[in-house]
Amino acid sequence: MSKTVAPVDEILPMGQLTALGLQHVLVMYAGAVAVPLIIGRALGLDSHEVSLLIAADLFACGIATIIQSMGATQWFGIKLPVIMGVSFAPVGPMIHIAQSNPGHEGAQLLFGTIIAAGIITILIAPWISRLLRFFPPVVTGTIIAIIGITLMRVGINWIFGNPVGPTAPALVDPNYVNWLKDIRAASGAPGSPLPGVPQGLSIMPTVPNPKYANLTGVGIAGIVLVSILVIAKFCKGFLSNIAVLLGIVVGAVITAAMGIMTFEKVAKAEWVDVVLPFHFGMPKFDLWMIVTMVLVMIVILIESTGMFLALGDMTGKKIGQKDLARGLRTDGLGTLIGGIFNTFPYSSFSQNVGLVAVTGVRSRYVCVVSGVILLVLGLLPKLAALVESLPTVVLGGAGIVMFGMVTATGIRILGGVDFVKNRNNAMVVAISIGMGMIPVVAPNFRQWMPHAIHPLIESGILLTSLSAVLLNLFFNGAPHDTDAAVEAAKHAEA
Repeated sequence: MSKTVAPVDEILPMGQLTALGLQHVLVMYAGAVAVPLIIGRALGLDSHEVSLLIAADLFACGIATIIQSMGATQWFGIKLPVIMGVSFAPVGPMIHIAQSNPGHEGAQLLFGTIIAAGIITILIAPWISRLLRFFPPVVTGTIIAIIGITLMRVGINWIFGNPVGPTAPALVDPNYVNWLKDIRAASGAPGSPLPGVPQGLSIMPTVPNPKYANLTGVGIAGIVLVSILVIAKFCKGFLSNIAVLLGIVVGAVITAAMGIMTFEKVAKAEWVDVVLPFHFGMPKFDLWMIVTMVLVMIVILIESTGMFLALGDMTGKKIGQKDLARGLRTDGLGTLIGGIFNTFPYSSFSQNVGLVAVTGVRSRYVCVVSGVILLVLGLLPKLAALVESLPTVVLGGAGIVMFGMVTATGIRILGGVDFVKNRNNAMVVAISIGMGMIPVVAPNFRQWMPHAIHPLIESGILLTSLSAVLLNLFFNGAPHDTDAAVEAAKHAEA
């Protein structure tokens, strides 16, 4: 009598596995490469090193995905069809680290923080799933919504230009610069009656910068956005699922035809290269930054717990406490691997969980093949250089959609929350989002507060998380309601 194979353990023909695995990769690709682009540019790295971050990201994505889907020892891998990708949740704290410590020194500090957070996450994973009751839909929906809201600033700056630097809205008038230079020289001359120029005196930018909000760039971003909308509306199935990726391709073709996107970097890149650990030097560690990253990882793990439970429901596999512990440990292991290989914290990618529901294919070996494809892509520097060569206006048009969809996911989850019978839920959402907007609207609010706590309060995501958890406890307590978390995860992947 032959033993029936569970759908999640079914091994499909290699042709089907490859096609379905590639589909998963294409669905997550645009989101996967966004974070290394954001952080690489925040660190001020050159184009070659940003390309390296992209290659390292894909390489580590592949390793983490294979471990999560296939399983590795009794400690790691939930053995479900899960694609691992860089999470957007820690982007805020990582941008702060990068901008406060640019260059290789900032990279060493950033990757040290990620490595330490990965190790701690592995150790605390068995206990995290028990915290699920502190993260009902009113909390997780609010947190995910604020993640999208805070990230939207990145997409908007990709289109118009950054508030400071070469693409700032205004420049200092060269005539004023020359005047100040002459005054300094005259006041410093022997016997000059002029008083010395005060230390630190500078001139405000007043001249409009032609590089900021350039109408050509804005138009290209608009074409990318419209292309994504048209593809999403008129295409069905797989093509609709990769609308963002196709929109980026449209933007790349247009900018290449206009001579804005060039391929010198692609030509110089190697065809094949190995991603090596600690490219930027040995990691450095900062206690408060590690604490901040661990708090973000706890939010990621809670979100992953809901996704795992929902995915288990979709695939017909009962998920127990030990299964959850293995899955969450792998989030930590993926983050540890990411820090070692010059990339970022990992979690299960939500759009791929949704793809499982759309296709009805429940075999975890599809995602194992996806992991192999991602690993191979990470060994192709020309591909990473091609992504890095994309003009920021192209990414901005797609970023509006990607980051907006994160916000929409939070709103969808909140759509299942009872605001009629329990009016206090509205208070939880309102105040928590307000707290999360403080660093966005008033980034210098912390200037008179102790410097040691700055890393804990500079992220709107963390302020929202702490506020939502504490307010929910105050108003609603912490009842055991795992079903609500599962339903929230299903709403997130719809």
